[in-house]
Amino acid sequence: MKKGTIFVVLFVVGLLIGAPQSQAGSGGVGGLESMRGGQDLYEDSHAPTFKRWQQDQQPLKRSYLQQPPLVPHTTEEYRINLRQNKCLSCHSWSRYKDSGATKISLTHFRSRFGTELADVSPLRYFCTQCHVPQRDARPLVDNTFTPVESLASH
Repeated sequence: MKKGTIFVVLFVVGLLIGAPQSQAGSGGVGGLESMRGGQDLYEDSHAPTFKRWQQDQQPLKRSYLQQPPLVPHTTEEYRINLRQNKCLSCHSWSRYKDSGATKISLTHFRSRFGTELADVSPLRYFCTQCHVPQRDARPLVDNTFTPVESLASH
């Protein structure tokens, strides 16, 4: 046999031997259980209901210091890629007054080494890495979080 054929046969045998067995009804792996419970993945195959974006609103309050501001509007159709950034059409320093949007923070114009740049830093260009719009979904887990007291008065 050729080396390539032997490799393929050993690879397939390895996949068959290492294939996971069904965990249905066993409560998960190692006693852990998913949020679905012990229910098999394929028992409930209907798609979840799509949650709607919240309507445009005033800026949302922050919950902790240094929290990136939450986006108070939908960004579903926004293009943010290497060639364009829809967010900058309203939030850039040259356009924010005309659009009534919040301008980009000065921190977005600094390189990782603290150098001031003439344009938005590549590290800060992809806005939705930090800034997220809100949906009308209920929380997946209970939350007892309370905001920082100094932010409560704002």
